[in-house]
Amino acid sequence: MKSKKKNILITGCSGFIGYHVSIKILKENYNLIGVDNHNDYYDTNLKKKRLSLLKKHKNFKFYKCDIVNKKKIFYLCKLYKPYFIINLAAQAGVRYSFIKPQKYIDSNITGFVNILEIMKDLKLKNLIYASSSSVYGNCKSFPFRENSKLNPLNLYGQTKLYNEKISAIYKKNYMLNLIGLRLFTVYGPYGRPDMFIPKILRKISKGGTLSLYNSGNHFRDFTYVEDVANIIFLITKKFNLLKKTDVLNICCGKNINIKSVIKLIQKITGKKLKIKNKKFQRGDMKKTHGNNSRLKNFLKDYKFKNFDEGIKKTLLVDLF
Repeated sequence: MKSKKKNILITGCSGFIGYHVSIKILKENYNLIGVDNHNDYYDTNLKKKRLSLLKKHKNFKFYKCDIVNKKKIFYLCKLYKPYFIINLAAQAGVRYSFIKPQKYIDSNITGFVNILEIMKDLKLKNLIYASSSSVYGNCKSFPFRENSKLNPLNLYGQTKLYNEKISAIYKKNYMLNLIGLRLFTVYGPYGRPDMFIPKILRKISKGGTLSLYNSGNHFRDFTYVEDVANIIFLITKKFNLLKKTDVLNICCGKNINIKSVIKLIQKITGKKLKIKNKKFQRGDMKKTHGNNSRLKNFLKDYKFKNFDEGIKKTLLVDLF
């Protein structure tokens, strides 16, 4: 790419969050090198749809590649010399980790360490990577702070905690600028089919019964995906303000009951859902509620999308 703009490399560019972050960076006219393996965790047609929208931008280049393939990622990093790497590639999903644990080890641990090693060897300095609120696990101290007790309840959360711990070592030993973003429940257009809100929309659109685990007595700190994309971009612009920060909660700081989400969507759409209450699932968290004071101190006057407005915007794309 021949441009005065610096290169940014993003892994997982065709994923839910990766797509929205990519769109934000492309609209800001940066050169973006996108990497994704298009695994079959969910329907790859959705990933292809997101990718097709990214390819409309002239400042975007795509490589189908898995971060486990260290040789290929090394080649791309050496070729483009990105001034920032944004690692959003991961095997997602809590419940799937009980079925296919090896996939989490490969992508979330081996793939992640590959990126750290490549940065060390090529003397690349800046990395933003996705951690998760899952690292808090059964912590009973609400709202979760970055220094709260960490006790993941599932393999997915454990791999994210491993990412944080090994990043701290690489940051100290090799003078790398690394920050992990503890993403809470992200929602918005083009969401993953296995996520709660897309499941509701699918049942409204196609009919059927919604399985409601723990009878809907869950609480989540919902964060609109465009807010996440905006925050990640702002971090690339003002990373010097966060060089001493290892992890950062990315959340609105409000916990919302799952049943109230269903009521809101039913009210907006005018459609009634068939619901079947089910028992609590192992490895799940009953409540997530983050403290975002550290984030607000960085963002200053940034205003998060109101949840009702975020739901309406999501419905406009995914349902209506």
